[in-house]
Amino acid sequence: MKGNKSKKHLIQDLCAISVGIVLFVLLTRVEIPIPGVKNVSLQPRMAVTAFFTALCGPIVGAFTAVLGHILGDCFYYDKIWWSWVIPEIIIGVGIGSFYKHYHVQDGGFEGKNIIFFNIVQVICNAIAWVFVAPILSLLIEKEAITVVFLQGTTAFLGDSVVMGTLGTILLYTYSKVRKETGE
Repeated sequence: MKGNKSKKHLIQDLCAISVGIVLFVLLTRVEIPIPGVKNVSLQPRMAVTAFFTALCGPIVGAFTAVLGHILGDCFYYDKIWWSWVIPEIIIGVGIGSFYKHYHVQDGGFEGKNIIFFNIVQVICNAIAWVFVAPILSLLIEKEAITVVFLQGTTAFLGDSVVMGTLGTILLYTYSKVRKETGE
């Protein structure tokens, strides 16, 4: 019996990763440019990351974000920006590590759980985009220090807003549907 449960869980995770990657890539070109900051925009694809990570955990979250980012870069940009791909691991693992505490699956994603999710996602976004991405951009891309920290700080603010609004709405709606249907 335990083997069947593990197999079912693995299949669910693989399906979630696949759907998450497809949505992430499709939403890569949906961008709202941020005036005055080169190569940074608001992107609803981060809501996809927030959704699958908070719903399914760190492995699904990390694979969805990293593979989605790599494929999005391949399809829509001139190269893979590794200094921006690698921080996605922090987002997926960081937010996903607390997925059971958000109570999305059991219909309890409300009030304090929403607040907790948003505290976690803001912290993870800060670490990923204010610290890790700029340092990697300096090391890998040899970009100017003032540019990379401006981009990183802007990405942190933008991604926090997208996850905090669209991500929270997706998670709340899904949680309520789960609760109402009793699944």
